[in-house]
Order: sequence, then C-alpha cells, then structure tokens
Amino acid sequence: MNSTSTSCHVEHLQGLAYTPLFLLGFLINAAALRAFIAKRASWTDTHIYMFNLAIADSALVLFLPFRIFDAYFCLRKNHLCTVLIFVHFINMYASIMTTTAISVHRYLAVRFPLKTRLWRRKKEVAVAVCLCLWGLLVTVSLIFREENSPDRLWTCYERRKDRPLDIQFIWIMVVLGYLTPLVIIVFCSSHIISALSKSDDKSEEKRSIVGLVSANMIVFVVCYTPIHIGFLVNYYSIQPPNWREVHSPQHMYLLVCEWIAATNCCFDSVSYYFLLKHFYS
Repeated sequence: MNSTSTSCHVEHLQGLAYTPLFLLGFLINAAALRAFIAKRASWTDTHIYMFNLAIADSALVLFLPFRIFDAYFCLRKNHLCTVLIFVHFINMYASIMTTTAISVHRYLAVRFPLKTRLWRRKKEVAVAVCLCLWGLLVTVSLIFREENSPDRLWTCYERRKDRPLDIQFIWIMVVLGYLTPLVIIVFCSSHIISALSKSDDKSEEKRSIVGLVSANMIVFVVCYTPIHIGFLVNYYSIQPPNWREVHSPQHMYLLVCEWIAATNCCFDSVSYYFLLKHFYS
C-alpha cells in the first residue's frame, strides 16, 4: 500500500464524539488560561503546575479539529499524521505527569506544612519540573518517531494491524506513563485524604480539598485505565485476516478508550475552579 494513499472510511461516530468534546474543552481551557494569565502576578507554585496542566489540555483540544475532519473527509496519509498522533499523546502524557506532580506537591504540603511554607524556591522548582516533563516526553517521541510513520498507518489516525507498536514503546507508555503515576497519585491522595479526615479542623475548605483530591484520583483512574489496557489487548490479541476492511472488537475498544482519555481535558476544570476561586473571592 502506498504510504501517501488512504482508504477512506467515514467515521461518523468519531466525528460526533469528538465535536462536542472539542467545543466544551476549548471553552473550558480558554477560560482557564485567560484567568491564569490575568492573575499571573499572584501566581504560586501551585498555579504554575495548574497552568502547565491547562497548556497540555488546551494543546490536545486545539488539534482535535484534525481528528474531526479526518473522521468525515479522511486526511491524506503523510508525515503530518505522524505529527498529529505524537502531539495528541505527548499532551495526554503531559497531563498525566503534571497531575502526578500536583499530587506530590499537595502531599508534601500536607505532610510537611512548615517546611513547605518556608521553602523559598518553590516556583523555580515548579518551572523546572514542568520543563523536565516536556523535555522527557519530546525525547521519547523522537526516539520512537518511526513507530507512527505513514507506512505503518492505515488511516491518518489508525495504524495497520500487521504493524503494531514496538512492545518496548508500549511498556514505556503503560509502566512509566500510567502505572507509575497511578501508584504515586493513589499513595499521595490516600495520605492527603486520611490526614485531612483525621484533622480536628473540619473547615469547609478542608472538606473541599478532600472532595477535590478524591475526584481527581477517580477521574484519573476512569480516564486513563481503559486506554492502557487497550494498548496491551490490541497488541497481544489475534488480528482478523481482513483487518483492512473491518475493525476488530479490540480495535474498536481502543478507539472508545482514546475518546474517554481525551475527556480528561474537560474534567481538569474541577481543579481549575477550586484554585481560581481563591483568586476572585
């Protein structure tokens, strides 16, 4: 098959699924970025992490129109498709890793409140952490850049079933990109919830923090668990002989999971709301 040709299969369901996600995600993240920038003089290290999360979510959302267009009209297979795939997943994992950094930040603030308050270079550390996260993700993408080259794709956003992702790349995504952050987030969130629940101070603010931390942990598990299961199932499952004509159940499951993972760009608005509320209260 020519790497620049495309067997066009109109995917109405994908287009219908990603269109409202784009519209809602665009409005939410545009409002969050505007609010952050308007109050940038008052930023703390927490705001730096949240701003980085908003950038990752916004970048993912801004490239969704390409996926919507491809669903209805089929983009031509070329290196633009490779870029679009990597941009989508770089920003997804940037969101995952930034959420992990925020969880560690909250845990340290609860576990060592005095030391955390007296530490004077918190904003510099937050900037360095965010830059390192982006640098790591771009480096991994460059190392595995051939994994989504046009000759490995069936359509612009779907790869050929006889050319699966390198298993090392899959395990990097699953272990380093999901399981490690999951363990850290569950550990930090559980300790934060336990510490605040046992506190004698039952203020409304602390109850809100417990609710926020719990919601973030649940959203992380719901949004990102299915897609990483899908990576493994899609790799190890037996592919149908007519893979060019039909989607296997495993592949359809992966497509649904990709959409579920993308919805996280809207759910992060809960964190933005609780943080930005203090700006305008």
